[in-house]
This record gives sequence, structure tokens and C-alpha cells, in this order.
Amino acid sequence: MQEEFELDFTKSAQENASEYFEASKQARKKKAGAKQAIKELENKLKSEGGERKERKILKISKKEWFEKFYWFFTSNKMLAIGGRDAMQNELINSKYFDEKDLFFHADIFGASVVVLKNGIEASREIKEEVAQFAASFSRAWSSGMTYADVYSLKREQVSKSTNKGYLATGSFAMSGEREWFKAMPLILYAFTEIKDDSKKFEIVPSLTYDKIKPEKAVELRPGNT
Repeated sequence: MQEEFELDFTKSAQENASEYFEASKQARKKKAGAKQAIKELENKLKSEGGERKERKILKISKKEWFEKFYWFFTSNKMLAIGGRDAMQNELINSKYFDEKDLFFHADIFGASVVVLKNGIEASREIKEEVAQFAASFSRAWSSGMTYADVYSLKREQVSKSTNKGYLATGSFAMSGEREWFKAMPLILYAFTEIKDDSKKFEIVPSLTYDKIKPEKAVELRPGNT
């Protein structure tokens, strides 16, 4: 099941998705109304009548280390993380960008640094998923663009220093040939994944969504309300 709606272009995809899910949750509560109350009463009566039922309680998953960043798992379960601001971009580059990883960045000023863990082993198809994610978490989204170009680099191609000195926070020196991903569409999907009696809110690019097809998802596109 898929829904589509317009977003506030002054906010990030994550902020829009969170606000929508909260509003949607409240709306569903109101809509349930009397029907839900009747259903709950019936269940209670059955329980009191001697029919024992186990109730499945879903818990919010414990936060993983990568959840302080933008993040998602590709269709083949590879982890990609992205900086929420210049400081996080710096942190990712200095602490979480390893030799076997790939660095992705939209070809626009003001973009999240996205790192695909063990990315040098990824296929072109998987890299395209990450490139679309990087395009969506860039200024291209808040500018109302629908497409953006993205490039990727290896660890040895990204540095913090040049022959003129050390670069400012959030800036990087890049060298060598880049792998390009042209005209990546700015389309994301938000959904809640339920696994092992826990739930986790996720946002993935449409290229990933098309392969994993979660039961319920909300389509996110740049736009203004």
C-alpha cells in the first residue's frame, strides 16, 4: 500500500516523514472510534471468559550506533550512513570511512556525505541506490529539484588537506577519477519495519523500495504545501 503527498521544501525528508507519520498516527486513532472500542471490548470479554490469549507487544528497537546519522540498508543489506550537518560529515570522514568503503556526494553545494560500508564490493546497481539516497539528502531537495547528479570516491581519494593547508569543517579535497551517477531522482519511501517483536522507522530511496516492497510505505518527494 502506497500513499503520496507533497512536502515542505524548507524541511528535510526525515523531518517531513516524521511529522507525517505522527499526524497519520493521530488520524488513524480518531478514525478507529467506536469500531475499535467494540473490538477491544469483545477481546476483553473473551479473555475474561477463560480463553487465554497471548498479546504481542511491539517494542521500539534499541538505537544502533548509526542511527545518529541519516542511514538505510540497501536491498542486499549493506549499510549506508550520511551526515546530518557539517560536523557529522566530518565525523563520518574521520571515524567511519574505512578503506573498503565508498564515499558518495551530490554534485551540489550543501549535501550530506554518504558512506557505503564495504562499498568497494558493491555492484553498480547497489551503488545507484546509495547515490539516490545521497541526492535526496542534499540541498537539491530543499531547492525543489527533482534530479541531481552524484559521484563516488574511494578512501584514498578524499582528504582534509591540500598544498594550501587544512580545509574548513565540512570541506574535503578530492582527487582522481570519480564514478558518476547522473540524474538520480529525488524520491524516498518511509515505512516502519517490524522484526523480532520490535519496530524501527526507516527511510529508503525508491530504487531500494522497488526491490524490498514493504507492506505499507509513504512516498516522499520534494515539494511545498
